[in-house]
Amino acid sequence: MLNLRLTRILRRPLIRFSASPISNGETDASISTFSSETPAFNHGPLREGVSHGEDDHLSGELTQLGFGKSPPLNVSEAESGEIRNPRFNSFDEIDELAEEDDEESLDEWDHGDGLAVLESFGKIPQSREDVNSGFDVEEDESRHPLVRETNRLINLRSSWNPKHEGEMRNLLRSLKPPQVCAVLRSQDDERVALKFFYWADRQWRYRHHPVVYYSMLEVLSKTKLCQGARRVLVLMKRRGIHRTPKAFSLVMVSYSRAGQLRDALKVLTLMQRAGVEPDLLVCNTAIDVFVRANRLEKALRFMERMQVIGIVPDVVTYNCLIRGYCDLRRVEEAVELLEEMPSKGCAPDKVSYYTIMGFLCKENRIVEVRNLMEKMAKEHGLVPDQVTYNNLIHMLTKNGHPDAALLFLKEAEGKGFRIDKVCYSTIVHGLCKEGRMSEAKDLINEMLSKGHCPPDVVTYTTVVNGFCRLGEVDKAKKLLQVMHAHGYKPNTVSYTALLNGMCRTGKSLEAREMMNMSEEQWWSPNSITYSVLMHGFRREGKLSEACDVVREMVLKGFFPGPVEINLLLQSLCRDGRTHEARKFMEECLNKGCAINVVNFTTVIHGFCQNDEVDAALSLLDDMYLINKHADVFTYTTLVDALGKKGRIEEATKLMNKMLHKGIDPTPVTYRTVIHRYCQMGKVDDLVAILEKMLLRQKCRTVYNQVIEKLCGLEKLEEADKILGKVLRTASTSDAKTCYVLMEGYLKKGAPLSAYKVACRMFNRDLIPDVKMCEKLSKRLVLEGKVEEADQLMLRLVERGRLSPIPLKQSMVS
Repeated sequence: MLNLRLTRILRRPLIRFSASPISNGETDASISTFSSETPAFNHGPLREGVSHGEDDHLSGELTQLGFGKSPPLNVSEAESGEIRNPRFNSFDEIDELAEEDDEESLDEWDHGDGLAVLESFGKIPQSREDVNSGFDVEEDESRHPLVRETNRLINLRSSWNPKHEGEMRNLLRSLKPPQVCAVLRSQDDERVALKFFYWADRQWRYRHHPVVYYSMLEVLSKTKLCQGARRVLVLMKRRGIHRTPKAFSLVMVSYSRAGQLRDALKVLTLMQRAGVEPDLLVCNTAIDVFVRANRLEKALRFMERMQVIGIVPDVVTYNCLIRGYCDLRRVEEAVELLEEMPSKGCAPDKVSYYTIMGFLCKENRIVEVRNLMEKMAKEHGLVPDQVTYNNLIHMLTKNGHPDAALLFLKEAEGKGFRIDKVCYSTIVHGLCKEGRMSEAKDLINEMLSKGHCPPDVVTYTTVVNGFCRLGEVDKAKKLLQVMHAHGYKPNTVSYTALLNGMCRTGKSLEAREMMNMSEEQWWSPNSITYSVLMHGFRREGKLSEACDVVREMVLKGFFPGPVEINLLLQSLCRDGRTHEARKFMEECLNKGCAINVVNFTTVIHGFCQNDEVDAALSLLDDMYLINKHADVFTYTTLVDALGKKGRIEEATKLMNKMLHKGIDPTPVTYRTVIHRYCQMGKVDDLVAILEKMLLRQKCRTVYNQVIEKLCGLEKLEEADKILGKVLRTASTSDAKTCYVLMEGYLKKGAPLSAYKVACRMFNRDLIPDVKMCEKLSKRLVLEGKVEEADQLMLRLVERGRLSPIPLKQSMVS
């Protein structure tokens, strides 16, 4: 009987769709699904003739059978085939949101500076209620067992299987919203957090709480992942999550960090279309974007407009503008704005003063800094404290003024402030950068004598590095012994600084021996240590030893970057050891080092320099086998080598291959092709390949270069054939090219050909130089071509370049 009832119930239509209204006026075709906070399911209106009464009866029967209410199917998911089910999905599959919603497309927004958007809002009441995006996440949630287990599974994502995903899915449904936020915030890589966010959103019978969206946006606002932040904002609309001004502000911050300031301002347009009124947070963010883009005048206009619509600027607003003035070196106007703030109902804070002081410290304007400190205390009751002095000391030292920083340090101690070792170490570092080692040592002795701020390993390491920069390695070694005597154990940074000094003074072998003894001295070399030693051997020409250091480095788990590898490859190729360079590069590649196209091009160039073109071509083939794509520099190098060998057909095939792959030629590519083809006299082939190159990348003077190169090679007839391509534009550079060809004909003793070039110039409204025409006229007369000579000079008279009287005298003579 139970089976019959179950069969009858399951045959009834269960799929229902509804349009759920959301709070900000947007509509979404999806239904409520399972939430970590609300386990109930909501159903929309029925379809296919099933009444509400039948639905209630049906729900009751399903509940009795133990099924509960099932979530209805999402329309968009049903159409796209993305029905959430327990099948295995890769964690790294990011849900790329389709750009189907025109409202969210940044490309179509072009409101310039965002002022027009702000003007579209009416008067915003001061008492309007702002919707809270959620609740604060407790700090101890990151230590919750469920959060820790979730993080453990995320760290295993590279080896995920259906079992792992099943465990993660069960954990996800047990996590509360604050715990999901804790998982997002605890990821070292924000991209991993974004992938987890998308993965969780795809899961069946789960829906993110609104606070999770805001936590995700907060994480992304600290990075340059602006596209990810925009997609989260789009997803909020699709899921029916109310979007407050804070959400848009966080997206603006992410765009600003990515340097896309124009797109950051376009977020205001999205806000307007979503019907969300701006608040002070959004306006401050927009002003900050203007300031970062050095558009201070528009930032000031924006502030005026926000006051018109009822948003009162606060101290953060004014601090942004003060920073804008200082960035533009308009510090006097920044001080004026600071003085006007109280009259506008906003008292400045210490950040306001620190911003101006920071600019004055850059230029060592100490008197003005002291005046600001007095004004800060007298007019606004902001008494300079230890934080003030710490900031001044750091800013002065950072900008190369350690003496002024030392004066403020003494002044702070005179007022009873206990300056810590960090400030002392900062001044020591500034003195060492200027090579004032004796003063740095005196300051360390002063630190030891005071007792409350003894120097630490960082302080000593700074002095060690200072000695090594001056080449005084022996003093650096003695200072390490002093460190031991005072109970401070030198660390890896200390020894790396010493090794760097030894390598720079040509003692790389001694540095190698010291690094080999690292275990006895209880320190471990890091990647920088190995790099220092490798560069030391490379500079001394001991390339085999340098390669051995890299091999050991890789064995220890440190991988050199492509730049470091390239420097070593260049040294090997310059030394004529190109095959060894190739072998070393392949060895690094096999061991997991990051080898890029520049490294391959370096070795290919080395083969070409040694006239081993076939080996270079073989390496090009190897690149494609390992999915490394050659760039324009690789092709240019090979085309030059093939042209040098006279293998023009192969060079042509290679150029066609480059263009077919969509690689644009550079000016160097044009010069290389022109030089080699002209050298071999393959003008027709050159013109054909240049036409194809010009389709990819325009070069206005390309045929000028061809004619000048042919003239330099005394191939004047070939140059004359393509003169028409140059005379199409009739520019100043074209006239200079014609002069080169005319000079070539005159040197060859063919003034009549030069005369024909001049006539073609006249026909294209290019007036030849008078001196050139006079020179040509004399040569024509000597050759017995008087009529042509007279005709040439008459044309100059007609164009107003020569008066008739001198012409008549020259004709008589």
